[in-house]
Amino acid sequence: MKKLVMLLAALPLVASAAAQKVVTLGGDITEIVYELGAQSQLVGRDTTSTWPADVSKLPDVGYVRQLNTEGILSLRPDVVLASPQAQPSSVLQTVQQNHVKVVTVPGGYTLAAIDKKVAVVADALGKPAEGAQLRQKLKAHIAALPTSPVNKRVLFLLSHGGMGTMVAGQETAADGAIRAAGLQNAMQGFAHYRGLSQEGVIASQPDLIVISADGVKSMGGEENLWKLPGLAQTPAGRTKQVLIIDDMALLGFGPRTPQALMDLRKKAEQLP
Repeated sequence: MKKLVMLLAALPLVASAAAQKVVTLGGDITEIVYELGAQSQLVGRDTTSTWPADVSKLPDVGYVRQLNTEGILSLRPDVVLASPQAQPSSVLQTVQQNHVKVVTVPGGYTLAAIDKKVAVVADALGKPAEGAQLRQKLKAHIAALPTSPVNKRVLFLLSHGGMGTMVAGQETAADGAIRAAGLQNAMQGFAHYRGLSQEGVIASQPDLIVISADGVKSMGGEENLWKLPGLAQTPAGRTKQVLIIDDMALLGFGPRTPQALMDLRKKAEQLP
């Protein structure tokens, strides 16, 4: 009888934890929440959270770097899981002052970062068993990635409507992904992103162009990609070698990244 009373007393606590309302700021974080089977706790997400498709039904609180305090608080969350890209943020400070727990999920552009993200998200959601299982699964996927280098040069292009095309240098997610796949970033000698120049593109001599599906769309189609300055004078341009990717899958360093890296690697291995 005593055990039964104790069990019944614990039930409200279990129900409370299960009913915890969560807002995610970062597509990689949102994907981890889904992989942990905790999507029913989600009440809102940021603009970069587009996968899986069901997430689009949730309220959008804005771009991770341009958040709105009222938009987040109106959802009455218990926890906000935030990417480092959202920090430091006066918006999140105000959210915390309104008695909402803000958990910063670690970032990073290495495969090791994926495990750390899952661990933090699982802990914040009270799902240690699910977290351990997901971490093991992802570790197996990462271990299956080939580690031998492939002598191919990759040029990552960043293109969005209303801005010029840019190329990825070091200290970027694109550079981290290219290196994790055992390939070479065609752009060397600078950090972050830089505007595309004809001279720079020709000198980089990429074997493969990588660009997001949204980037190709913003250009008006793949045929316009090859009209970019200097691209026709490169090995990739002469044979029109391009890999169109889901940018969050490849660059988010989340649950889908190991498979996206495998796809990049296989594409490079098939190049002439």
